[in-house]
Amino acid sequence: MATKTTKSRSEVSSASVKKETKKRSRKGTEQSTAKAKSATGTKGTRGTKRVTVEKSVGVVKKVSKVKEKRATASEDSGVLTMEELLAMTGTELRVPKRGDVIEGVITEINKRMVLVDIGAKTEGMVVEKEYDETKELIGDLNVGDAVAVYVSSPENDRGQILLSLKRAAVDRKWEQFGEFLETGKVVKVKGLEVNRGGLIVLADGLRGFVPSSQFGKVYLGRMDVLLDERFEVKVIEVDKPKNRLIFSEREVSEAQAIENKNKALDVIEIGGNYNGVVSGIMPFGVFVTVTVPLRKQKPSKSSASGQVKIKDQKDESKKKGEDKGVGQVEGLVHISEISWEKVNDPNDYFTQGDRVEVRVLGIDNGKLNLSVKQLSGDPWKNILKKYEVGTTVRGKVTRVEPFGVFVTLEPGVDGLIHISKIEAGKEPEAGREVDVVVDSVDVDNRRMSLGMVLTEVPVIYK
Repeated sequence: MATKTTKSRSEVSSASVKKETKKRSRKGTEQSTAKAKSATGTKGTRGTKRVTVEKSVGVVKKVSKVKEKRATASEDSGVLTMEELLAMTGTELRVPKRGDVIEGVITEINKRMVLVDIGAKTEGMVVEKEYDETKELIGDLNVGDAVAVYVSSPENDRGQILLSLKRAAVDRKWEQFGEFLETGKVVKVKGLEVNRGGLIVLADGLRGFVPSSQFGKVYLGRMDVLLDERFEVKVIEVDKPKNRLIFSEREVSEAQAIENKNKALDVIEIGGNYNGVVSGIMPFGVFVTVTVPLRKQKPSKSSASGQVKIKDQKDESKKKGEDKGVGQVEGLVHISEISWEKVNDPNDYFTQGDRVEVRVLGIDNGKLNLSVKQLSGDPWKNILKKYEVGTTVRGKVTRVEPFGVFVTLEPGVDGLIHISKIEAGKEPEAGREVDVVVDSVDVDNRRMSLGMVLTEVPVIYK
């Protein structure tokens, strides 16, 4: 035991000697370096910088060697880092945040949850309340389907990512309404609120609108009876970016009438005369609902006599339980097409419910452009023969203006007596009949210049 103790003490003393020697050598080196600096001045400074750079380069080399050794070790062991694995697969690890809407792929569906791969460290989950509220949508989904999910919680206390499919459910509903628009499928909606333009409705969780013009005769003007009631409609417009979902009740309740209207538009003749009923009067014109016959007599041979028998298609349609007799199309008689004379108020010529004959001038977006005045001849067609220059005619004063007096000779034919041709203080009053002389006629511009007939012989002064 004594021998061992002695050896350890000798070892300690030798170590102390070595340590002291190193200190002295380091101190000597520092002193020599200081002398060299004082001797060389600027050169010494540059030398020190060079030494520092060399040391830093050496450190970098050592670090790179360590990295190389680690890489060699990982290659030798066959283990890859997470960065290397992601780089090899081209995958970027996503860190979801609350409120993010992410496109994911369904990896599993069971009775309690849906797992969705959103590219995060773990799969997202649709569970509990979110699962129950979107069961209908989940029933249409399959593993591998791409869905848009909303991040409800990026990480709960169990480290799980909680997702919501409500947005996907809403997107799916918009897609369905787009399909209903193409197929013409009838859907049921619930009346929520009446406003000036129509009725706001609820359709499968989405708000839509039925304009007043899209209600049939049964509900027109009494849309309030549909509040909190479910009724059938058809989709006529779907615009998700603008949040527009428009329905039509008429397309359901008056489907046959609409079908007949479309057929009427196909058979109606431009320039043809049709009967109609005045359905509305506005300051700019008169609305007329025109009745267009759809049936044509169809020849069929009799097997008994071999003679041709004219058979009305009405009989065939009755057998089928259909009534396709006539189509009704609404059109407008513009105020300028009511009469050849100047019309100030359409109410002076028509009342609602009047039966009237009209001529079709054209068709514009399913509406007819109509005319009443075209049924009678244009009074200006042979105006030069009827009202020759210098002819004296009788007319009625219709307007008195500062520049002259307008006289109506017949409906659609007016002339002007210029103020310069009227004796001061003897201007005729509106409604009075006067005799006038035709001074000139401008057929192209439909203008006629008139003069007063002298009733007294002018006094000639010499």
